[in-house]
Amino acid sequence: MVKIIFTTFLIVFIAELGDKTQLQTMLLATQSNTLWPVFVGASMALILSSLLGVIAGSYLTRYVPASYLQTSAGVVFIVIGILTLAGKI
Repeated sequence: MVKIIFTTFLIVFIAELGDKTQLQTMLLATQSNTLWPVFVGASMALILSSLLGVIAGSYLTRYVPASYLQTSAGVVFIVIGILTLAGKI
């Protein structure tokens, strides 16, 4: 169980570094006199989005094989990357 927690932490931590959400959080922090409300709000948002991902993932794997979900996620990421490079997103 500790291995799963550590792996999940590491993957999410690395994925979140430097993304648009972190940049927006930094901008909000520059506009605030106190950092705690920004930290608490950003933390709650990440917790809620992670909870929704866990619930959706556990629900989907009941009906769709995990290999299909992994392949679909990979294809979606590639398509988003191509659209981003093409300036469509």
